[in-house]
Amino acid sequence: MNITYPLVCQTKDGNHYIDFYLNKKRYRLFNAKKIGVDFKPNSYPDKQRRRETERLAKMVYDYLVKNNYSFEKIEGRPELLEFDRLISQKLDEPLNKAYKRTLQDLASKLRDELETSCSIPIEFIDSIMLRHNNSTSFNTVRRHLNVLVNHLYENGFPIEKSALKPRKQTEKLHKPIPNIADVLQLLKDYNYNLYLCCLFTYGCLLRPHREVRLLKWQDFADDLSYVSVDGSRVKSKRNRVMPVPDYIRKELVIGSANDNIFSNTPIEFNEDYFKTLWSRFKKKCPEIGKHTTIYSFRHSGAIEIFKRTGSLHKLQRAMGHSSLNVSLTYLRGLEVAELKEEDMPMV
Repeated sequence: MNITYPLVCQTKDGNHYIDFYLNKKRYRLFNAKKIGVDFKPNSYPDKQRRRETERLAKMVYDYLVKNNYSFEKIEGRPELLEFDRLISQKLDEPLNKAYKRTLQDLASKLRDELETSCSIPIEFIDSIMLRHNNSTSFNTVRRHLNVLVNHLYENGFPIEKSALKPRKQTEKLHKPIPNIADVLQLLKDYNYNLYLCCLFTYGCLLRPHREVRLLKWQDFADDLSYVSVDGSRVKSKRNRVMPVPDYIRKELVIGSANDNIFSNTPIEFNEDYFKTLWSRFKKKCPEIGKHTTIYSFRHSGAIEIFKRTGSLHKLQRAMGHSSLNVSLTYLRGLEVAELKEEDMPMV
């Protein structure tokens, strides 16, 4: 044997470490830095440290066995190459920059485990979520992690899906803007681009930070009566064609077809453009309420459509939802009377 299996030991001050011999040299490791993994058992609560250090022992042992009893990595392992290919495929999709960063961070954790253990056990996947005691954080990490795991699983990668259910959390209730005309006038006086963005979010129910921000004049009909948004810019990946109300058309001055409607150049503003403007606007006009966001205009528009038409199908199409169940949930969050699928008008 070139290696002894790592023993779990404890210092007088309560810290745990692993002790083993590799090629007749003794090693004492308190973390997984030596194998390129950010894992520190002593960062866990006292009662968990021994169990996590046992996990460290297995990680280090498996790593060394797979790498010919050396801390030097053996490159070109096929499971790593396939993992990298599938993750790159997912990250190449048109995703929000912050969302992509979150997926990259989680993918890195999965890859580290794959590199050291040669597999990604379901226990490890669950442990990433279970580190979060807060229900909102748990559900957020669970949702993002499932995006990656499902993508890997559906493309034939050997990985199990987690059976952990979402935790119950306090629902954030989105309320419509009661004095929408007054708020729009405040916006118009403050910044015309932000005003136009909120108009499209309310009047066409477009999502502000991607669907609205990336609009070009070529997306509109010649008479500005309709606007078309390509599926690559839409969350549901479906093309959207929305009528443009007269009160929005009156605010538009047509420019060159390939120009962005806000920058008046072929290059659009950055992803945080409207978010930054909105934050500054709220500081100047705190009376609009701290919970009001640009998305509140979309929520307000959704309620108006449902009140006018009473049709869930029309609301679903207007919102760009891929499923009617999403629209039902959305309406419940908007303080519209409880609805069930059997309440829907039948065709």
